[in-house]
Amino acid sequence: MKRRVISVLLCACMAVSLLAGCSGGSKDNGSAEGAVATETESSDSGAEGALPSADLSSLPAAIGEGEIKASPELYASTDLGSPYTVNMYLIGDTPNDWEKVEGLINEYLAPYNTSIATTFMSWSDYQTMYSLVLTGNDADLIFTAPWCYMYTEAAKGSFLELNEDFRAKYMPLTTKYQHPESWDETTIAGKTIAVPSNVAQPMGKIVAIRQDIADKYDISSLANWDDYKNFMLTVAEKETPESGIYALAAATDNNELWDVYRQQTDTFLALDSDYFDMMYKFNGSIPAADDIKLAYEFDEFKNYAQDMKEMADAGCWSRSALTNTVTDDDAFGNLQGASIAWNASVFTYMEQAEQTEGVSCMAYDLTTDNLVQAEAYSNNDMAIPAGSKNPERAAMVLDLMKCDTYINRLILLGIEGEHYSIDENGAYTELDNASNFPAMTVSASWAVKNGDLEEAGTPEREKLITDAWAERVKMNPTITFVFDDTNVASYKSAVNSVLAEYVPMLELGLVDDVDATLTEMLDKCNEAGLQEIKDEFKTQYEAWAATR
Repeated sequence: MKRRVISVLLCACMAVSLLAGCSGGSKDNGSAEGAVATETESSDSGAEGALPSADLSSLPAAIGEGEIKASPELYASTDLGSPYTVNMYLIGDTPNDWEKVEGLINEYLAPYNTSIATTFMSWSDYQTMYSLVLTGNDADLIFTAPWCYMYTEAAKGSFLELNEDFRAKYMPLTTKYQHPESWDETTIAGKTIAVPSNVAQPMGKIVAIRQDIADKYDISSLANWDDYKNFMLTVAEKETPESGIYALAAATDNNELWDVYRQQTDTFLALDSDYFDMMYKFNGSIPAADDIKLAYEFDEFKNYAQDMKEMADAGCWSRSALTNTVTDDDAFGNLQGASIAWNASVFTYMEQAEQTEGVSCMAYDLTTDNLVQAEAYSNNDMAIPAGSKNPERAAMVLDLMKCDTYINRLILLGIEGEHYSIDENGAYTELDNASNFPAMTVSASWAVKNGDLEEAGTPEREKLITDAWAERVKMNPTITFVFDDTNVASYKSAVNSVLAEYVPMLELGLVDDVDATLTEMLDKCNEAGLQEIKDEFKTQYEAWAATR
């Protein structure tokens, strides 16, 4: 299941100004069983909330106000006497030049007697590999997110607890520079289990299409969902039989397209846990508990599934889409699909497709009259697995990745002068070799971004969309709600199994009868304990709402 809700190409500076003063919170988008691993004995010694003795006063007051350069002396509490390799696990495909970038990181880490070794779990493999990595006890750092098993694994005790004392003692830069309100969003049942990104930003959902194909059939632009649907059906009828290019080379599910469709209904998620999504219609205030329902109980999802069936029957994607291993994004970039749906990340794949002569692409916001939800800090995170053999050293490496200017830019942008350049205003420009390390596409970059980097010369087609989000962005008012499913964990597991079986089929329209299949799914959910989960959710939610 590919549920990537990151926005790697947005202007972070715009986002920070938009959201200044917006308080983040603790949004537990899944299981909160409280079985988070406690710290190792060395980290339990604590620092009583104090910063390490190293002088931080010489460093810039805030990220973006000057170069931040760390030194081994800053980590006086960490034993650097013996060499140690921090094993880091990321998701996504390995950039061509990752080995070169990692080599420079390791050269920089030499004075710390530390190196890193990175394993990338590809988009097609991470679903099966993720839990295995965490049970293997050789991982020291791992990317995680609400959409990437963060809460499921936290419930198993897979992540080390990162309390304030541990962070102050072993992560001094993060303690100094991380937005304080962001920690609540990775705190479950009072235990912080991951380090969130350091910027919240708009995450509008859009589509990108092969404009050269659209022009071929006299479709000049797309203004709304019906226009997009017409484009899809036209490609399936006229283009696919000729060239073999699918309207959308779907894989596993069509969740990103569901997000585009859902955006036109002004609905937000009060709970985002794999396929277990609790949804409500935003009206400007905190919703009542009775207004929050399982997403698939809304007519909007039924209508979406009906459209998906119409498209599937027309041949807009392969009948084997459920088991496809090539993502729709990669397929689009490789000219196997005529459209994709996601956030501003679509521009990366548009540029990839346009490297072929004669190919032109365009992105469209189909919901220009609707709200744009702000991304949570916790949408992308890094965690220290409970099985790490040296969590203090892992914490130091993560601290440097997040805040040391040199390492942070290597992770986000690659090698200066080879993959990117920085102008006098601190804005970056991708260079000709950037295809070997595209800016902000490594999953770690999403977790360690700080909002201090802006791309120079953003193409006008991108600015037209992202700039228009500014006046429509809204913070989800339920973001500080935490659902602890300890009392209903067995029910939730059973319901999740039902949803994982049915939702992808419905999202891909690969069913004989939408209404019958949806009814069958909900009936099985109720048999598995959906009402018990709802009752527990309502009790906790109303207690939380009473404190607002």
